[in-house]
Amino acid sequence: MNSESNIAKAINSYIDELPSHVTLVAVSKTKPNDTIMEAYDAGQRVFGENKIQDMATKWEALPKDIEWHMIGHVQRNKVKYMAPFVSLIHGVDSLKLLKEIDKQAKKNNRIINCLLQVHIAQESTKFGFDDAEIRNLISSNELSELDNIVIQGLMGMATFTDDEEQIKSEFKSLNALFTELKNKPDTANLKPQILSMGMSGDYQLAIDCGSTMVRIGSSIFGARNY
Repeated sequence: MNSESNIAKAINSYIDELPSHVTLVAVSKTKPNDTIMEAYDAGQRVFGENKIQDMATKWEALPKDIEWHMIGHVQRNKVKYMAPFVSLIHGVDSLKLLKEIDKQAKKNNRIINCLLQVHIAQESTKFGFDDAEIRNLISSNELSELDNIVIQGLMGMATFTDDEEQIKSEFKSLNALFTELKNKPDTANLKPQILSMGMSGDYQLAIDCGSTMVRIGSSIFGARNY
């Protein structure tokens, strides 16, 4: 496991390196609270988890000025556990899920910010809408009826490959769709400003292709604990 100074160094290095318009999400999944606190003490406030119950447990125990981002696949029956506190849900991949988030947000008297996940990879194991489904959803009456969510942008994961040209092509296609959304007039629940793409291995390429939010885990915290 990385020493305290290594985690602080990694956070400070990203703070120095990333452009001012790019938000760093430190992916703390599988990591214990004391490790997260090392990053917190170095100034990091945005953390990403991929399991709702782990995130809820950490939220209860850790400082309340942490912004918790749900970056994994979301099961509808677990939305209620994060609805009281989650700052941003990255992986919204269906209208049914969006409706459940809206319902649980209403119960908690909150507006929950969401990103629509777009399937840009060649792998069938990844989740998400295709471009046509995004356009249909954005213009649908069903979306306009959801008062307790705001769609703040898009999220996507590139194919797991060493082929940089393929990754670049996937990121550029996502950025093109994001630009199309940004050119639409904002509504009460559509305010696109975030493009979440790029992880430890491809974040620089993602930023070059327009990313405004990167999700970095292993190069801050070391290998995951299982």
